[in-house]
Order: sequence, then C-alpha cells, then structure tokens
Amino acid sequence: MRIVLLSGIWPPDVGGPATHGPDLARFLCGRGHAVRVVTMGDRPPTELPCPVETVMRSRPFPIRYGLVAAKGARAARLSDLVYASATYAAAAAAATFARRPLVVKLVSDPAYERAYRLGLFTGSLEDFGSAAGAPVAALRRARTVALSAARVIVVPSEYLAGIARSWWIDTDRVLVVPNPAPQVEGVPKQAVEPGTFVFAGRLTAQKALGTALDAVASVPGARLHLVGDGPERARLEEHARLAGLNGRVVFTGARPRAEVLAALAGAYAAVLSSDWENMPHAALEALAVGTPVVATAVGGVPEVVHDGVNGLLVPAGSPEALAAALGRLLAEPELRDRLAAGARPSVASIGREDVYERLESILQQAVSR
Repeated sequence: MRIVLLSGIWPPDVGGPATHGPDLARFLCGRGHAVRVVTMGDRPPTELPCPVETVMRSRPFPIRYGLVAAKGARAARLSDLVYASATYAAAAAAATFARRPLVVKLVSDPAYERAYRLGLFTGSLEDFGSAAGAPVAALRRARTVALSAARVIVVPSEYLAGIARSWWIDTDRVLVVPNPAPQVEGVPKQAVEPGTFVFAGRLTAQKALGTALDAVASVPGARLHLVGDGPERARLEEHARLAGLNGRVVFTGARPRAEVLAALAGAYAAVLSSDWENMPHAALEALAVGTPVVATAVGGVPEVVHDGVNGLLVPAGSPEALAAALGRLLAEPELRDRLAAGARPSVASIGREDVYERLESILQQAVSR
C-alpha cells in the first residue's frame, strides 16, 4: 500500500501522536508499504523513517490547516489511502479531493478539546454531548461532518468507542485497537533524587498539571520532573514558584524519546493528573519500563492502570487525593515495589507487533472496500 499519514505533531514534539506516528511509519515501511507524512511543527522533524513534510505552526490557523489539506491531497493522489491521527477536517478534505479512502485514529473528541481550549466549555467529556450553546453545537457538528468522511474510525479504548458511537456515526465503523506498549528492553534508568515522580507529555491545560504541582507541594520529600513542553509551561513555572517548589520541580523541556523512557524508568512512579484522557501513551511507556503509575481515574485510563495492581487511581481535580497517593507510595516502599512488579506484565498482551498487524489489516480492508 501507499499511505499518506497526517499527524498534528511529530518529533521533536513530545506526546502520544508524536510517538505513534514515527513508530507506525517504521512498522509499515518494514512491511513493504510506502509512507509519506504531512504534519505540523515549530521545528524541523527529527525522526525520518519516511518522507516528512512539515507545515509550520507559526502560520495563521486557517492557512496552516489549508496547507495541511493541500499537501495531504497532493500526496493522496499518488497513494492508496489517507490515515490521520489528527487534523481531521484537513484529512477529510484531502481524502475527499483525492478520492481516496480515509482511516482516522481518534484519540479524543476534537470538538471537546477545542471548546475546552477556547473556554467555551469546562465540564466533562461525558457532559459535552448535551452542552447548550450555539458555538459548542457548531463545533460538534463540524467534528461529526469531518469524521463522517472516514471509512473506519480506530479508537484505543472502549471508553472512547462509546463516546464516538453517540455522535450519529455508523457504529460498525468504530473499531477498538489499543495503543501498543513499546518494546523497551534494557532501558537505562536516569539517575534522579529519591522520591522523584515523573510526568512525560505535552504541557497542556487538559493535563491539569497545576493539580500535580499542588499535590507535590504538600508531600514532604516528593519531587516532580516534567518532561515535555507546551503552551502551559510559563504558567506552570510561575505556579511552581508561587507554591514554593524551587528545587523540587524540574522542567526539562522536550527531550528525545530515549531520554523520556530513561526518565520514566528512573522515576519512583509516573504521574498523570489529567482532567480527561483516552489511553495515554505515557502510562503505557511507564508500565513497559516497569514503573508504576499514579493517575486520575478518567476516560480510558482505568483500562490500562489498574488500582492496586500496577498503579494507583485517584479522582480528577483533587490535589489532596493525588497527594495522599504519592505520600502513600513514599511511606510504603513495599507497595511501590509490588506495583512495579505488576507493571510490565499488565501490558504484555498489547505488544507493538500484534497491535500494528491488526491496524495494517484494517488499512488493507479499507483500501479494498
């Protein structure tokens, strides 16, 4: 197959899609398929398993997405399929213009995320479908129209599948394929001070990292490394300063994936304080390197983080509950060791080869239909 892959982020950016895109491209190229990527970024791409075209994020919003659609359509005319893990409206336009099938990997509700960023809605994803207001309704309609162009919609969790099937989209087109746990034998552990917890990912409002900072501030001996970058960084640095966390919180900025894995492997535990999540790559990566996860029990997180087995779950939006969980791990090292022992086995059934072979089969079926 000849495949155009559209992604919203790509290394050196950090985040789930920036992990998924290059990894899937390497797998597909290794299976004899031709892959071409169209993505957005602030800097030139650093992982090039195949040709990558980057549209700079510095361009105004409509021009940026128009260029993604135009470049995607141009590449799609010479390809068999468009596969998109973001920029769904641009992907729908590209596939429609080129008359090629579209397969979407849906990792969130794009309408909810945009409404959240714009301050139009602050409730839960579950409540977003019935939220009132013309701007919110317009975002929901635009999302459904874009996704209706997809021949198949792949989601990583049963949770998100249930949400997507409520959008008046043909339920047979929504398929659950979990995010793969990485194959990470022999990852070195980054040397850190005792009691160091690690967050790895984009610094965005959805991650609710102010909750994590407040939790760490109230736990003696706890430290936090934030591995990644994003639009919330300046605000979070000020939050940490005001909370008196100087010396206990480290902002590393975006790091190469090998360093991210080493940071997770060296952590006392990984932390996810998100207001909502699907099936976060950071949790899978932490578990794959044998590190337990302390996370909010939102979205698809409980499908991968099992309370008392490979991590601890806490309610979202509660620094007190998160602090209690972090403090418990520090006070009970035997609990931390037991959860760490359960980490790798908990993701053994969703290895890279099995997951990507299933996705490859879905792409082949979409082309042949």
